[in-house]
Amino acid sequence: MFKKLSFWLVKKYRHSTIPQWLILLMDLGLFVVSLFMMEAFRAYGVVTLTTRGVLVKFVWSMMLTTIFFLVTGSYRGIIRHTGMSDVYKILISTIGPLLFSWLVNIVNNQFRPPIISNVYLLSYRESLTLYLLLGMLMIISRLFMHRIYDVFFRRRRPSVNVVIYGAGAAGMIAYNALRQESNFEFHVVAFIDDDMSKVNQELNGVPVMRARSVLIPKFIDSKHVKQLIIAIPSIRMMHKQAITNKALDLGMTVKAVPRVSTWLNGSFSANQIQDIKIEDLLEREPIRMDNVNIVREVVDKVVLVTGAAGSIGSEICRQLMQYQPMKVVMLDQAESPMYDLQFELKNTYKDQLERMEFVIANVKDRARMEEVFETFRPNLVYHAAAYKHVPFMEENPYEAVYINVFGTRNLADLAIKYGVQKFVMISTDKAVNPTNVMGATKRMAEIYIQSRSTEQTHFVTTRFGNVLGSNGSVIPLFKKQLAAGGPLTVTHKDIIRYFMTIPEACNLVLEAGAMGEGGDIFVFDMGKPVKIYDMARKMIQLSGMHNIEIKEIGLRPGEKLYEELLATKENTIPTYHPKIMRAQVRKYPLEAIDREYNELWTILETMDDMKIVGRMKHIVPEFLSNNSVYCQLDKNTPPISVLNK
Repeated sequence: MFKKLSFWLVKKYRHSTIPQWLILLMDLGLFVVSLFMMEAFRAYGVVTLTTRGVLVKFVWSMMLTTIFFLVTGSYRGIIRHTGMSDVYKILISTIGPLLFSWLVNIVNNQFRPPIISNVYLLSYRESLTLYLLLGMLMIISRLFMHRIYDVFFRRRRPSVNVVIYGAGAAGMIAYNALRQESNFEFHVVAFIDDDMSKVNQELNGVPVMRARSVLIPKFIDSKHVKQLIIAIPSIRMMHKQAITNKALDLGMTVKAVPRVSTWLNGSFSANQIQDIKIEDLLEREPIRMDNVNIVREVVDKVVLVTGAAGSIGSEICRQLMQYQPMKVVMLDQAESPMYDLQFELKNTYKDQLERMEFVIANVKDRARMEEVFETFRPNLVYHAAAYKHVPFMEENPYEAVYINVFGTRNLADLAIKYGVQKFVMISTDKAVNPTNVMGATKRMAEIYIQSRSTEQTHFVTTRFGNVLGSNGSVIPLFKKQLAAGGPLTVTHKDIIRYFMTIPEACNLVLEAGAMGEGGDIFVFDMGKPVKIYDMARKMIQLSGMHNIEIKEIGLRPGEKLYEELLATKENTIPTYHPKIMRAQVRKYPLEAIDREYNELWTILETMDDMKIVGRMKHIVPEFLSNNSVYCQLDKNTPPISVLNK
């Protein structure tokens, strides 16, 4: 009868929740059953409910139990999602009346005449038997109906076998979250842990094993494992990358449990388990900088950041705001990204609004730049404004030279005029032995500011490679191509690039600003270069879309296979930080630089691309075009720079 009733209730309310009043009635019905069972146990099978004493006991106990049901809210839980909190409430709702019943008996026996005749009160043993039975029946009934719902009425979902890396608290949280997932039926076939004290034990019936026993083709194929979930939020970067690469090679998708601080409202659900991204596989252990130097350099200073709305410039602004500058003047010509930055920083630093200024301007506009310097009188300048896209600049050398060379010249000249203490320019590895217009313009900008250092104004250059997630980088392109169903396009199968994170790059820029003494070029230890083809392959594996093609389309104009951080005639000397080196570079006569750059300005006014690029090659003789229409100019380029004349 009870089984049929449970089945009927679950069937009726399989798409909704059972009303609370009905659950309360069910619990009271279980109380009656428990009372019958208690009387049967007491009388050894003879039930004597016809006596007055039993009826009074029934009414008294029913009232007491109902009160505790209402107080504890044991009937409010959703049965299909019964958990430990529901069991806890059931225990309170049964232990409470048991203790209260014993208390009444103690008071009644202590004082005479009795409040109620002992004939009408449950004895200590009867109370214990009754409420033990009631608690057991309530828990069993909920688990039974929960099981009925799971077996017969839960929506059928695709089944996914997973392995969880980490048998600690985060691993159990991930396990429980997966069991509540509504879109997929996750089956955890094993936990992996490096702690040998946990290996060969079980968590919720799931074995804990070593990585070398699980991450092998035999185990993965036999258990049909499709997914690995890394549930150690504090895992070391190198270890995480090694585990991820191993899993990807076995054809698994990889996800990770985020740090507790990112959980929504402090709780965790399966949809918060994050996909491992290609950025995670390229990151290195963070390089620590001496922030004391940065604080000393920035605090109470007026700082101008050009290109402030870009990937590097915006991160520089974010980091600067942490060091209590007097004011950060953020300048960019891009209106919409500038608006986004303004919105972000004003919400993040609501108590420092007076420290922020947002300026829309173009660095090639000399008059506008003069107005900015006159108005704000900056002590420090971080120059990140530049055109950076190699193919675009190969097609538009006029704009590349105008912004990257003469925009930099405007700022450098004004920095000297208005007494800027330090000028830090963000350069690129493409400035080394450039094969394209963009790289050559950045090298020319380096040459100009190197020549301008004075005792009053120190000019510093930082060089680094690609940054992860920057606007226009290869990773966002691959993501768009994946979203469109492929193919992923690479220019050459052997092309390699250096990568670093945006925060790393910007911390380097700030540290270099504090370290530089004028005329310095700082080079960052970028680690090992990465093959773009391998990156594309890893992104396909991470996406789980294994039928995506990688298409080789050939090198673009001006592009080269290998980027360099130092020119062939340059050497480096160490600094106090093991990851930062100071480049020893050629020095050029100031008069020759002014003469040649003025000549280039005259040629720029003709807007003749061939003449412009030809003059650039005279100034930077190591500029040898690659896969470009300007290759024809290299035959007539003198071997020695005109700046050395």
